[in-house]
Amino acid sequence: MGQLQNKTALVTGASTGIGLAIARRFAAEGATVYLTGRRKAELDAAVQQIGDRAIAVPSDVSRTDDLDRLFEGIAARSGRLDIVVANAGVGGYEPLGLITEEDYERTTAVNLKGTIFTVQKALPLLDAGASVILLSSSAALRATPGLGVYAATKAAIRSLARTWAGELADHGIRVNALTPGPVATPGADELRAALPGGDRDAQGAAPATPTPLGRVGRADEVAAAALFLAGDASSFTTGAELPVDGGATQL
Repeated sequence: MGQLQNKTALVTGASTGIGLAIARRFAAEGATVYLTGRRKAELDAAVQQIGDRAIAVPSDVSRTDDLDRLFEGIAARSGRLDIVVANAGVGGYEPLGLITEEDYERTTAVNLKGTIFTVQKALPLLDAGASVILLSSSAALRATPGLGVYAATKAAIRSLARTWAGELADHGIRVNALTPGPVATPGADELRAALPGGDRDAQGAAPATPTPLGRVGRADEVAAAALFLAGDASSFTTGAELPVDGGATQL
């Protein structure tokens, strides 16, 4: 029997990369998984890949009306959520002197506003024992020139995990932050390639960001950490931050 048998989960930003890997792993462990994201074609492809336990619901987490429709649909179909993974996020190379109001609004709308209202609107569906997982980033812990706005939103997410863990403890709902470091995903590869010195090599691959383990991570490694936070193995863990970064922020 899988570790998430008979559980119902929501993963935002689930069409590609880390979100897709988390949704795939949760389904493999027995959960029914709602995948949401802005690109319907990619969501449909993800559902085809995962199988019958996956349900695609296109939505934009930066739009509260989209979130209302998302949770109305989940309530009507499943009646509850056991796991919420707030993974949807955007970012780009934006040095201080080049940040535009549009850049700022876009990044904060998805990363911060989207996380806040995803969790808020999920609350009526969460019972004691539920797990909320917020995706932060190692960029919040180490200075990376050009990622100021993105890093600030991810630092805020880490703070929200602490605050909400305290607010929801009496309800038996756990809230933790999952903090990936450099991971090989399409979005992360593009971001690393945009950083100074990040030109792609002759084979077209973005260079690896150094970690003490000598490589970038894989999305399935982040998914394994998400599984720990989602399941009963972490039943006494709340308000914590779990780095999955090859030691980059610790050593």
